[in-house]
Amino acid sequence: MPRNIDETDNHMDLATLNLKPLNLLIFPDWKQPEESLYLELEQIIRSLVSHPDRDFLTILIYVSEFLEKSELDANLILSAIVMNLFMEEDLDTSCEPEIILLENLNRSQWLDILPQIQYRIKLNAENHQAIAESGTEKIPVVEQEQLSDITIESQALALREFGNALYRQGRYEAAIKHYQRFLVSQIGDIELYGNLSECLRNLNRIEEAIAILNSGIHHYPTAGQLHFQIIKIFQQNGRTQEAISSAEKATQILPDEYVFQLFKHLTLPIIYNTSDEIKFYKERFVQELKKLIQQTSLKTPENKINAFRGFSSFTNFYLAYQAHNVVESQSKYANLVHQVMAANYPQWVQAQPMPPLLENSKIRVGYISSYLYSYSGTLWLTGWLRYADTKHFEIYCYYTGNDPDPITEQFREYSDVFRHIPHNLEAVAKQVIEDKLHILVFPEIGMDAPTIQLASLRLAPVQCSAWGHPVTSGLPTIDYFISSELMEPENAELHYSETLVKLPNIGVSYPKPNVGELNNSRSDFDIGEDAVIYLCCQAPFKYLPQYDFILAEIALGVPQAQFVFPRGELLRERLKRAFAAVNLDSEDYCVFRAIATRQEYIAINFLADVFLDTFTWSGGNTSLEAIACNLPIVTCPGEFMRGLHADSFLKMLGVTDTIAQNEEEYIQIAVNLGLDSEWRRDVAQRMSQGHDHLFDDKICVTALEGFYQRVVRERLESYSNSIA
Repeated sequence: MPRNIDETDNHMDLATLNLKPLNLLIFPDWKQPEESLYLELEQIIRSLVSHPDRDFLTILIYVSEFLEKSELDANLILSAIVMNLFMEEDLDTSCEPEIILLENLNRSQWLDILPQIQYRIKLNAENHQAIAESGTEKIPVVEQEQLSDITIESQALALREFGNALYRQGRYEAAIKHYQRFLVSQIGDIELYGNLSECLRNLNRIEEAIAILNSGIHHYPTAGQLHFQIIKIFQQNGRTQEAISSAEKATQILPDEYVFQLFKHLTLPIIYNTSDEIKFYKERFVQELKKLIQQTSLKTPENKINAFRGFSSFTNFYLAYQAHNVVESQSKYANLVHQVMAANYPQWVQAQPMPPLLENSKIRVGYISSYLYSYSGTLWLTGWLRYADTKHFEIYCYYTGNDPDPITEQFREYSDVFRHIPHNLEAVAKQVIEDKLHILVFPEIGMDAPTIQLASLRLAPVQCSAWGHPVTSGLPTIDYFISSELMEPENAELHYSETLVKLPNIGVSYPKPNVGELNNSRSDFDIGEDAVIYLCCQAPFKYLPQYDFILAEIALGVPQAQFVFPRGELLRERLKRAFAAVNLDSEDYCVFRAIATRQEYIAINFLADVFLDTFTWSGGNTSLEAIACNLPIVTCPGEFMRGLHADSFLKMLGVTDTIAQNEEEYIQIAVNLGLDSEWRRDVAQRMSQGHDHLFDDKICVTALEGFYQRVVRERLESYSNSIA
């Protein structure tokens, strides 16, 4: 049905108008006899409904102020015409034309909308005054008989650009339709193939996305962007060998693009099918890294910049998910990054002098990340800033990403100086050095490629990493790793290239999550009302194949069990094998359901009965949110700090009876919790009573600042002694 736009829409959002690649405008004379008006409008709309490109057309109809003084109603007239046409022609409602009524627009509104209009259709009876006042005289005019000649092919550029606009708005289905219509008669440009593939990937139409990328590579074999996308889509969907093969192909076509050398040598699986596969890729990484280091040349300016660009788009993020001590491999990889950065920025790898600390002056501490928003790897950092001793410390924050949200505003509020410098490594490095910090802290190193590059420079006298990504950086430029007493095992220093600093308790002042109240039911998530719900909410790469049998064993003990995976689709085939081994069908027990919003995710925590933590890499943010919802957690401490998150949280709560010491205990605790609702309620009650011990802990902040003061004092004393 028609939609109205009038002079009250002062700031028209063209995206909401549902304009199409072909937008046609008419100025009916609403003063003409009603029968003539009806017949002319019917003829126009009939032409649109039967047009081969009707899905890509919008008709805009100017409504005269005359109607305000008459009994005519444009909406009723047009609705009647459309209804009669559909009944007469027996058309499907999907053929209904897009009609927009324009009522008494002012000059500014016309200036907004006219660039989107391709043609004005000439009518037998027109409102000539409105045509003159609207400024439409420069728009091409077509006769009604010519409408069938106006095709999308004649407007190919508009069709492509409209697809791009829809893609940027996240309207993927609509963008796909426009891109595919364009490709019927044209070869797309590189951007089109990349965008179309991303649309399909976002809708989980993976095979189509791959086919589009292959088509684009066929037309543009040297388009690095398309090679990059196909490698990533293979890797992200668990097709590691295809990703490596695609990288090898890219290196042959683009031998100077270092990023494809990185993918060729160092690509790792997101998930593993067997324990033997973990061993294979662990050994492969070591061997291929050695080859890459030997092959990497930094002799020419071209070599240096190509290697720099390569590392700006690549991380070895998945290395530590193999569940072994990665300090040696990580250090070799990190030293290669450092060498590349030193070759490109030799002025920024030299030691920085410790600024003097005059009487009553403050220690300047900087925090730098591309994730200073509501993100699991940095959300905990707000507590360090909120409870900072502002009498003795001056806080600088450097936000290098560009997805600000309300948490970003918290970082801004808690900072003395907040600098937002998105996606500009050189500008960030210069600013940090100009600010003459005493200490620079990276909340996480390893998740974001440009952050790794920045961390491989020497921008402050003392540089630290923290457990936003709980793995050693391996970088020679990072002096300390700030961790937690409760999370570090014996001999923990062997896991780090940095000097290990263990703060009291969990080491961070995590703000208590605001979880609100439950407003959903299990039926909203296709979960059985009588089922025992085990929440399995970790990222798929945290689930290792040697532990799949545990879920099947729990199902044997709790026949009404349902395991809910909000993001575990990649695990489906593995779990089928694990359940089949005990004569069960995983599809009867495992629910794979994507969660669209945080509100839905919190609701799942409230509706679940038990939270199953992962072995070797424990849930951090997810465990803390489960605790805020008083959801009982089953965990088993791992060998490394990254496997001890939930263990440390439960110890802070004083709820340790759901901590297992081995796989057998883990299964038994999970089964008992599933069968004993009274025990579950008791655990939940004790968890709720311990919240104040866990959240918003200020003890660790005091210890952190004591460390800052000590290290600055030691550096200054060392400098004084050296010149004495």
